[in-house]
Amino acid sequence: MGARVNGRRVAVIGAGYAGIAAAVDLVRGGAAVTLYDANRTAGGRARRVEYRDTVLDNGQHLLLGAYRDTLALMRAVDVPRNALRREPLGLHYPGTLGLAAPRLPAPLHLAAALVFAGGLSLADRISAFAFAFAVRRAEAAARPGECVAAFLSRLAQPERLRRLLWEPLCVAALNTPAERADARVFSRVLHDALARSRADSDLVFPAHDLSALLPDPAISWLGERGAQVVLGARVTALVPEGAQWRLAAAGNSGTFDAVVCAAAAHEAAALLGGIPGLAALAAKIGAIPHEPITTVYLQYEGRVRLPFPMTGVDGGHAQWLFDREALSGARGLVAAVISDSRHEAALDQDVLSTAVHREVARVAALPGPPRWTKVITEKRATFACEPGTFRPPAGTGAPGLALAGDYTEGPYPATLEAAVQSGSRAARTILDRSPTP
Repeated sequence: MGARVNGRRVAVIGAGYAGIAAAVDLVRGGAAVTLYDANRTAGGRARRVEYRDTVLDNGQHLLLGAYRDTLALMRAVDVPRNALRREPLGLHYPGTLGLAAPRLPAPLHLAAALVFAGGLSLADRISAFAFAFAVRRAEAAARPGECVAAFLSRLAQPERLRRLLWEPLCVAALNTPAERADARVFSRVLHDALARSRADSDLVFPAHDLSALLPDPAISWLGERGAQVVLGARVTALVPEGAQWRLAAAGNSGTFDAVVCAAAAHEAAALLGGIPGLAALAAKIGAIPHEPITTVYLQYEGRVRLPFPMTGVDGGHAQWLFDREALSGARGLVAAVISDSRHEAALDQDVLSTAVHREVARVAALPGPPRWTKVITEKRATFACEPGTFRPPAGTGAPGLALAGDYTEGPYPATLEAAVQSGSRAARTILDRSPTP
């Protein structure tokens, strides 16, 4: 990882998954770390929220077995095994499509899933297998600048297969519609999830809220190793002073030898804009387009059992329904995820909740209308993963200042894995440039 910094003071701005990954790697490398976050609850755009005495998340997240760096980080900070529920790949639209991968080595598991998939014609199965074989070549299967819709057309994917399988997966993974989504990134996601090993295709469901999943154990781990964690303190200024950096935060300012800025893209742009020589970089970061995600929570009076823990919705507002009772024991709670939710974010929340309730009623017996609903929209949930979208590298060109975040340069779209990988890259950038004592 480079020279150990032996106590050099490093600030990490942002206690989301990227900032936490950076902080953990920096502590491992010998740095004296101070971790800042404007919120009192760590996790960034993957954190717990409370509503009516119920613990929710600010968005329903799903991990994949292919998220090797995220899962390794969880093991490193002693996240308990029961924090995750791991299931073989399964995509289920009741009455329309059913696909389940058996526990066979890759790619036999995918071949078997397609052979026995319900709701697909023989032509659909052949086309899907040909497409899955093509993405085994990762990015080489898609052309530079190509969108997913054009990619699917070029590989002769039938309309039904596109609508029920590939396009929902594209929106779920990239949070960008197929007409605009980067085919090379989509191809990379499918390759890593489907072509490397059977376990990589597993669906990994959080059994706890998202702050308890990683941030809480990581903050305990950091504290036990001498790191300082400052929550509820927004960093308002970052100023170079010679070879150091002065950081201004409410009630806890300080001077540091290096800084990892793991704040959201628009916040990072605001902090970098006033630093000499970084105005152009800040402007490009600030111009990165973003996409919203809306999660609708529905709390029912009695037990609700969806057909599957993750149930697909065909032709509705929601793409996926999550059975929170089955996954985490929250009785009668359903989470409906609406990716690329620009249209839904503009709707009246009661109107949207009623529409989603009807979608739940299509696939499950309900004890009545929901006792309450909660709509949470993250307006900047992810960057728009389009061909040519600017993604800055970890290094800023300013000595001792690195960037982290799922929007930064990397092979994946805005996922927890991308965030964790970016944090590790930023930490390496700082540690590799640290002087040998």
